[in-house]
Amino acid sequence: MAKIKVTKVKSVIKRPKNQKRIMESLGLHKMNQTVEHEDTPNILGMINKVNHLVSVETK
Repeated sequence: MAKIKVTKVKSVIKRPKNQKRIMESLGLHKMNQTVEHEDTPNILGMINKVNHLVSVETK
């Protein structure tokens, strides 16, 4: 499967709890932190919920 690079570009301060939990489950804790994930439907669904807080690059 393809890899996806996810980078946190906005803070989760004053965001709903579910968005904060999604960011933690993606492994994003600090600003401008980048993680790689597999291109699975689960990960894409999580990214879709917080797409205004992250930037996504496909490899």
